[in-house]
Amino acid sequence: MPAAEFDSFAYTYEADLDQALSVSGENKDFFAECRVKWLAHRLQRLDFNPASALDYGCGIGGTAVLLRDLLRVSSVIGLDISARSVELAHSHHQKDGIRFFTFEQYAPSGEIDLAYCNGVFHHIPVAERDQAIQYIFRALRPGGLFALWENNPWNPGTRWVMSRCSFDRNAITLTPSETAKLSQRNGFQVIKTDYRFFFPRSLGWFRILEPSLAGMPFGAQYLVLCSKPLS
Repeated sequence: MPAAEFDSFAYTYEADLDQALSVSGENKDFFAECRVKWLAHRLQRLDFNPASALDYGCGIGGTAVLLRDLLRVSSVIGLDISARSVELAHSHHQKDGIRFFTFEQYAPSGEIDLAYCNGVFHHIPVAERDQAIQYIFRALRPGGLFALWENNPWNPGTRWVMSRCSFDRNAITLTPSETAKLSQRNGFQVIKTDYRFFFPRSLGWFRILEPSLAGMPFGAQYLVLCSKPLS
């Protein structure tokens, strides 16, 4: 999707997404917090304690605050293609170590500990996805980690939500294996693929089972966690 089209959604993004997600009984904040908490769990298991994070495709900036607060990083850089979204992120969330830029304003320099990305690659034209991964690879230090969250096209609920979302209707989804291969051919080593969000709020009492289901490829979203080799 071109930058100008994302600009047009900047002011309605939250309402559009919440409306699409309403079928699950939850809003965008629930899913955003759960994603970052699950990532924190994985990082703890790896004994990986990042001091800096990059939010690739940050939108209007809410997740950058979660990365700072839940992962306890001291510096977060949010990047987005939409200048209008970056302006909103700057006005609402730029404080205490959080900064926002467009991709053109930021030069990857191999210093970031952790890169995070959610629901972005299905908007990137297929022919440009390798270039996007390479940009993230250049931003990370050797040994840095990349947490790539995507919508799972194998989940019928995900397909339904995306069909209801104004900015997702023309998206081209990636299967988990496609995401892993995309990461690997651009230099990353895949550590783990996890699946999350199996149950809507109406079946919330089953959510206690979700950690044990993380290896089952049916959750609404999945996480491909990768590392940049040390050499």
